[in-house]
Amino acid sequence: MRVVSLVPSLTELLYHLGVDVVGITKFCVHPEEWYRTKPRVGGTKNPDINRIKELKPDLILANKEENRKEDVEQLRQFSQVLVTNITTINDALEAIRLIGRVCNVVQAAEKLVHSIIELWKPLQGSADGARVLYLIWRKPYMAAGTDTYIHHVLQHLGFSNAVNQSRYPVVDEKSIRLMNPELIFLSSEPYPFREKHLAEFQGMAPTAHVRLVDGEAFSWYGYRMIPAASYFYLLIHDINEMKR
Repeated sequence: MRVVSLVPSLTELLYHLGVDVVGITKFCVHPEEWYRTKPRVGGTKNPDINRIKELKPDLILANKEENRKEDVEQLRQFSQVLVTNITTINDALEAIRLIGRVCNVVQAAEKLVHSIIELWKPLQGSADGARVLYLIWRKPYMAAGTDTYIHHVLQHLGFSNAVNQSRYPVVDEKSIRLMNPELIFLSSEPYPFREKHLAEFQGMAPTAHVRLVDGEAFSWYGYRMIPAASYFYLLIHDINEMKR
């Protein structure tokens, strides 16, 4: 089967399920081996349709949030396109199972799902209800709200999302102050927050603990949920120690 992946987290998933690909996006950085060697077909929001067609795919993997509907419609004119829609942890597990069936790697998919469930089980509720503002963008400031995968990961870990709006609302300095979060998480992606940004948000919420977090752990579903578990364990341990 000739597969093109337009979703970075699913590209990594395919690799660990043992499914080869003939094309990936420029944002598919894992695994590094594929990033260096596989044909690239543009970005997630602006794929090179003609280049993809030249690769003669039997299956194209896309995602409702990461890819555009108009691109998917064009791709469906010459290939099967599987569009995932992942907003919960259960959605992520079911997507692994679905891709396992479609790509004929059911056993590998079930094994991965079982491993994720076992690793994530002890993490449930371990953050003890701390109120978190999770920021994904700067200028304008954008946060992860409800009805997002990030929100459900926060919930599973035991954090309380300081944002009660859906999807990814724009927030400003005044609303951040009113939220009065205990923690502000600055994600490494899609906006690459760095150490230099910590003081900017500390000034808006002087009592909050502001820290950089691994955006891949919080927003990449699929195989990335395996290393994410150990990252979350260390993160929550560090936060709980800080609160003592």
